[in-house]
Amino acid sequence: MLASCAEAPRKIVTDQLRSYPAAKAQIPELAHVKHVFVKASARVNNRAENSHQPTRERERRMRGFRDPERTQTFLSSSGLIRQHFALKRHLLRASLYRKQLATRFVVWHRFTEITQNPSAF
Repeated sequence: MLASCAEAPRKIVTDQLRSYPAAKAQIPELAHVKHVFVKASARVNNRAENSHQPTRERERRMRGFRDPERTQTFLSSSGLIRQHFALKRHLLRASLYRKQLATRFVVWHRFTEITQNPSAF
């Protein structure tokens, strides 16, 4: 991108992520460019940047989780469960989707029955 510009930028504005100066040092055209850091704090980043992330979406739904450890515990377990039921709906015919989802529910019920009653296994 810098090769297509007539001249190097006068200033680079980034947050305080440590990898930016290291990356800047690897590009000779940016050796004498001033690097300005802005304060990195909550809700400073662009909303569009984070809104598409599945974790952010789940955190927004689960606003009751104030403790980061509790949130991480929930997300680490619910992510695996969600993946079991998340089919690529747009790639399947309705009849095939229903069959696959029914099969996954049977497997899920069998698994939860075993975990709730280990003696049945």
